[in-house]
Amino acid sequence: MTEPTALRDTEYVVCVDNADYPVSLELHKIYKTLPDGDAALSGDLRVVDESGEDYLFPASSFVAISVPERVRSSLRRAAS
Repeated sequence: MTEPTALRDTEYVVCVDNADYPVSLELHKIYKTLPDGDAALSGDLRVVDESGEDYLFPASSFVAISVPERVRSSLRRAAS
């Protein structure tokens, strides 16, 4: 199970499967993540939602993305 470990240190991900969480996750939306090694070992990922709260979701629902610094700054401003 290498994907959860690979996602563990990822700062941003895109939701590619929200079938089990249609109310909580928006398909194709960029989400910020928080490091959580224990969650990764269980195949989960800690994701921050619009309210600023973080929740655990299956790592398989996301794909890690590389975000340019300009976009990263914009995402930080939007979250504050």
